[in-house]
Amino acid sequence: MRALTAAAVGLAAAFALVLTLTATGAPSGTTSPKPLLTTVPKHP
Repeated sequence: MRALTAAAVGLAAAFALVLTLTATGAPSGTTSPKPLLTTVPKHP
């Protein structure tokens, strides 16, 4: 019975977390104006 209660509490917590993240929405991110470095610079 304890395992069933623990599973129910965990499921409720996970569901609440998902609802909270969904309610806040995605962050409005912007891309960087600088391009990413794709090559390794030469070592002296």
